This record gives sequence, structure tokens and C-alpha cells, in this order.
Amino acid sequence: MADHGANGVTHRKVDRQAGVPDGTTSFYFRTRLALLRGVAERVAELDLADLRSATQPNGARGRSASSELAKVVVRSGTEPWRSRTKARYELMLQSGRDPELVDAFEQNLDLFTQLHRDIVLRLQPPGSDATEGVIEDETLVTMMFVNGLLMSFARGDRPVRSAAELDRLLSAIVAGMTGSTDPSLR
Repeated sequence: MADHGANGVTHRKVDRQAGVPDGTTSFYFRTRLALLRGVAERVAELDLADLRSATQPNGARGRSASSELAKVVVRSGTEPWRSRTKARYELMLQSGRDPELVDAFEQNLDLFTQLHRDIVLRLQPPGSDATEGVIEDETLVTMMFVNGLLMSFARGDRPVRSAAELDRLLSAIVAGMTGSTDPSLR
């Protein structure tokens, strides 16, 4: 998927890449759509597992709260994770032409949003009185920022080079939207 795009994925290519006998993939995934859906479901499953592990509550607040998420995101720009990042975006684009693929990603959207919201809550500056509306906006903006960053990684760009840099940027986004006066977060 990462090397040839969705149109380059065939049962035979998957069999050969996996080193299994010809016909193995088509036994489990009868149609090409079923194969693409299987890939989409697996990518979504792996992404969700990474995000869950990165957002386990540890009582952290402030700038260090998103460091695990930042590590996962920055890692997504290096191999072998970059291949999954490329496959995710290829499948998302393909889902615009094939609505049956949308389900694989839509099933997890609410959970992804909640996990991002949890990070935003932990990133709130000390003494923050952010309203629910601000929290929702911060969640949306940080998700969009991370999504754009991942798209850059898929293209081969590295606009953010370290987890510490990403952690600082996410903290600054939240602090700026909350209206923090702490200059170290801006």
C-alpha cells in the first residue's frame, strides 16, 4: 500500500510480499474491497493501540503531558511506521471513492477524539479555567495539527524533528487558546 497505493494492491502482491503461498490472501479476503477493508481495519487498530498507549493517565500535567503522544507522532515519520502513515492516508483518500472503507476509520473516530481531548485536558496550564467550548476547540485544533503533521511525514517532509519540539508546539497551542499568560508556553 505504501509503495504502490491502493490501486497497486492485489491479492497476489500481498501474498508475495508476505511470503505466503499464492491464494492465501484471497482465501481470507475474497474480494479486493475486502482486502482493502482488512488493511484499513488493521491500520486503524494499530493506530488506536499506539494512541491508547501514549495517552495512559499518569497524572502528568503541563508540557510533559503530551510527550508520549509526541513520541508516537514523530515516530510515524520514520520507517517502518512511515509506511503505515502512508497507507493510512492512501486508504482515507480511497474511502472518498469507496464509502465501504469509511467504516474502518469512522468506528474509531469518537475514541480518537476522546483520547485527544484527554491530552488537551492534561495540557491545560496550571490554574486554567478553560470552558467546555474552549476544550472542544483545542481538541479539534490539536487533532487537525497532528493530522497535518502526519500528512507531511507521509510525503517525506520533517517539519517537526523531535518529540520535545512537538510537545512544545502542542502545549503552546493549548496555552494560546486558553489564554495563558505563561510566556514559556507561547
